[in-house]
Amino acid sequence: MAEAVSGSSLGLVRIVINGKPALLRAIAKALEFPDWFGENWDALEDCLTDLSWCEADGHVLLFEGIGALALDERGTLIEVLASAAQFWAGQGKPFFAVFIDPGRALELPDLFREA
Repeated sequence: MAEAVSGSSLGLVRIVINGKPALLRAIAKALEFPDWFGENWDALEDCLTDLSWCEADGHVLLFEGIGALALDERGTLIEVLASAAQFWAGQGKPFFAVFIDPGRALELPDLFREA
């Protein structure tokens, strides 16, 4: 993934999920959220649809450990990320969330599998 983004103006951040509170802090740290970030889902969506403090022309968020979240939290995270992706698509800026999920916690079909 890093090789694919290397040389582009996209920002790549890797986030290891260890439960909701740690996840929110990790995203905030990786994307350098402002001090007013409230460490909840609504505040996450607010910050992900702003990012005015970031210099990158787009963002790739690489998540590992989705199984550490409760099922409802997984759904909420995906909804927040989808909302942010839709917002940035309307602005003509790339925003991607990639999940490394070897344990198949998301129960999604593989779109890509390394040999």
